[in-house]
Amino acid sequence: MLTRFAPSPTGELHLGHAYSAVLAHAAARAAGGRFRIRIDDIDGSRSREEFVAASLADLAWLGIDRDGDLLRQSDRLGTYAAALDGLRARGLVYPCFCTRADIAASLSAPHGPSGALYPGTCRNLSDADRARRMAAEPHCWRLDMARAIAETGELLWEEAGQGLRTADPLAHGDIVLARKDAPASYHLASTLDDTVMGVTHVIRGADLVASTDVHRLLQALLGLSTPLYRHHALVCGPDGKRLAKRDAAASLKGLRDAGVDGPALAADLVAGRLPAGYSLQNA
Repeated sequence: MLTRFAPSPTGELHLGHAYSAVLAHAAARAAGGRFRIRIDDIDGSRSREEFVAASLADLAWLGIDRDGDLLRQSDRLGTYAAALDGLRARGLVYPCFCTRADIAASLSAPHGPSGALYPGTCRNLSDADRARRMAAEPHCWRLDMARAIAETGELLWEEAGQGLRTADPLAHGDIVLARKDAPASYHLASTLDDTVMGVTHVIRGADLVASTDVHRLLQALLGLSTPLYRHHALVCGPDGKRLAKRDAAASLKGLRDAGVDGPALAADLVAGRLPAGYSLQNA
């Protein structure tokens, strides 16, 4: 077994991150396996090096050790570009020039698991129009979902303890694989990285269940391995809402500064015991 924890260095870690990290770490150690850490720092406009150091300090305080080197997505941009080039050569991605405002204003945009779906405005542009606009306009790259599914056919993935599920990537529409301001999306980068890291079990929050359908499709398109998935309940605050990085009261640094014992907290989280006022809820 090889599990991982992959924080984004865009703010301080909180109890929700700790819960996910300790579950992944405990699962690997109980099975005599390995646990790795990846820094998802591909968002250059928001990632901060001080949050990398803070995240590693938080994990050390919890008593979480890692196997192997730290992996950073910012060191793997060439891998993401090569994968995108391969999909482009197969006619599975296309440039999109629409802004979020354009999509939100479209009356034809249906909704999927993550909100409004892309209505396909740029999907059928001519090659000449694409070339002309690419030379002058910012653009992202979208996956032509219908074409991709036509290549892969029906796909399955396994949820630990619940059995096989049929993937439904079509519900997400033509997802973005490379943004105007980032060389790869979360979907593309994470899927590629899990394979190169040798991840066998992905343990993450229930809010990412729907994303697994997209990741399974990308695995099939790119010839990647498919891990076993376990989506755990989410940590919610006293207001019943899922924790966010702006929730300073639940930050691990705040708990550490208040004198909370890190390893004891980690043991409680593994056992499903949370500090007073916090609860576990499925997405």
